[in-house]
Amino acid sequence: MPIRGHPSVTDLPAPLWEPSPERAAASRLGRWCAEQGFTTYQDAWEWSVAPLTAGAFWRAIADRFEVRWRRPPDGDLEPDPTRVTGWRWFRGGRLNYAEAALRPPLGGGASPAIVARSQTRPPQELSWAELTDLVARVRSGLLAAGVRPGEVVAGYLPNIPEAVAAMLACASLGAIWACCAPEMGVTGALDRLSQLRPAVLLSIDGYRYGARSVDRTAEAGGILAGLPTVRRAVWLSYLAPETPAPEGWTAWAGFTSAGGPLEFASLGFDHPLYILFSSGTTGRPKAIVHSHGGILLEHLKTLGFHFDLGAGDRFFWFSTTGWMMWNLCVSGLAVGATVVLFDGDPVHPGIDALWDLVASTGATCAGTGSSYLAACAKAGIRPAALHALGALRTLGATGSPLPALAARWVYRDVKADLLLASFSGGTDVCTGFVGGSPLHPVWAGEISCRCLGARVEVVDEGGQRVVGREGELVLTAPLPSMPVGFWDDDGSRYRAAYFERFPGIWAHGDRATLTERGTVVITGRSDGTLNRGGVRMGTAEFYAVVERMPEVTDSLVVHLEDPDGGPGELWLFLVEGGSAEGGPGEGGPGGHEDLTRRVCDAIRRELSPRYVPDRVVSVPALPRTLSGKKLEVPVKRLLMGGDVSHAVALSAVANPESLDPFVSLGRERARRAEG
Repeated sequence: MPIRGHPSVTDLPAPLWEPSPERAAASRLGRWCAEQGFTTYQDAWEWSVAPLTAGAFWRAIADRFEVRWRRPPDGDLEPDPTRVTGWRWFRGGRLNYAEAALRPPLGGGASPAIVARSQTRPPQELSWAELTDLVARVRSGLLAAGVRPGEVVAGYLPNIPEAVAAMLACASLGAIWACCAPEMGVTGALDRLSQLRPAVLLSIDGYRYGARSVDRTAEAGGILAGLPTVRRAVWLSYLAPETPAPEGWTAWAGFTSAGGPLEFASLGFDHPLYILFSSGTTGRPKAIVHSHGGILLEHLKTLGFHFDLGAGDRFFWFSTTGWMMWNLCVSGLAVGATVVLFDGDPVHPGIDALWDLVASTGATCAGTGSSYLAACAKAGIRPAALHALGALRTLGATGSPLPALAARWVYRDVKADLLLASFSGGTDVCTGFVGGSPLHPVWAGEISCRCLGARVEVVDEGGQRVVGREGELVLTAPLPSMPVGFWDDDGSRYRAAYFERFPGIWAHGDRATLTERGTVVITGRSDGTLNRGGVRMGTAEFYAVVERMPEVTDSLVVHLEDPDGGPGELWLFLVEGGSAEGGPGEGGPGGHEDLTRRVCDAIRRELSPRYVPDRVVSVPALPRTLSGKKLEVPVKRLLMGGDVSHAVALSAVANPESLDPFVSLGRERARRAEG
């Protein structure tokens, strides 16, 4: 009997795409489910998250992907009241993430380990042997610098093979990797890295972004000056290869001059692998510590089953080294796929630059931010007509909810037979809780399923499970890739971040709806949710209506509550295509007034009269995090008169200058209130 990805529910809208029975059965997930005796995905999911069988599921993942245990674990998982999650995974088991990542794939033929494209230097390809040799050389350099297990190695590096090799070299010897992308300034990098007291710093001299050369010599020097614990600073001349390393720095060539066999330390399942950072929208970024075992098992499951990746595949996800999707992309090596790296401007020389990359590298699975797909749809480009996308089998989207219009555009103008996998989770777990699978149909505006091993539920304000209506997205059971903890934290900040709202339940901070057929609709962040007159609405719903207007290139909405219980004020900000260049304004020439009227009519008609904005303001740009998320809550704080230094960590903002109009509007609003 063929495996079915979803239960039978009557009166369903037609899906945009549905896998053929042959494709579903031939997928890695389909074959595994059949071998385990599951006839529906729901049966497999319930087994993977049930308290008595979750440990067996993760053991089955380790077995399926042939994880090499340096020492077999004593058990699968067991209660441990000393841990916030309440469980300890695979006690006694010892392994090494880098060993799993560098095992050449069986049946992979001559496929390279890495294919790298950059706007700074010529294309590169590294075989598995060449990548292993590079990792061994970086490891030798780290050992020569006296790096010990548990010490931190920091990178200020772009998405290039050297960054992958440095992370794997750290993992091989038990050191801890942390990286900032070089577009980040000195303050932002030090806000993150100075917490960790790194022993080694690896940096580039600069890079090209589109047609621009960006020198980072001064920034690298400033970061080094702010890290007094660094014993060895390593300089990679990336922008100007012939330029020698500055005084006080060791040249990359010298640092990696010693070869030798690559060895792997035998490490505990919970041994720290790398540190990722929260966005820092509410203060100093939290340093989130992830483990060798938890990341390895979670990424094997996600990439091997949900993205159907394996030997012979080419895996690309547009990311910088400062976003968790970079870490997930590197794990493509662990399932035997070729990892495709890209460093540069994704819309240079035109908005379809990434589609050209996907075609030229033969990517079978590619991913990008939802905002990029929405921008392509709005621009009306037709990748299928311009690029050879025959190899592309799966397209991932993350970073924000994927609008239904963008999803329809994918199937019309990118490829009709394609798994469009909208994927949502976070830096906190370095994975997605909900996503796609080769067994599931794709519906516009919905995420196809809850991922295996992730006991995702939606609960109301009282913590009670709800289906078919919006609530809080939570995890009601542990996940191996939950953090080991926060750096330099006694557990109190960790508990406050995830477990205080619903005791014993991981609250992720997303508003969502779990449908009767098991799909998930993410409607926005909890703290950015609109709530007018007791009627809650996710901002994604709002944007889906507003950004449908061809004149609107971006939008942001915030609700300023009335402390006296009144309706408050709803502010809508628009970035208008072809609008006046004079900066922010209201009620400008007829174009803005006409657009405001039509936007308000659409909101009244498609959402609710309750959500017609009180003020519609045109701004040059919207503030976003470095990973592309709209800064709704900081904008709200600024409009309420908050100081910019308290409203947001500027180092977390990709375009800090975009905050200026909101600061001015907040001051104006405060003056009116005083008058």
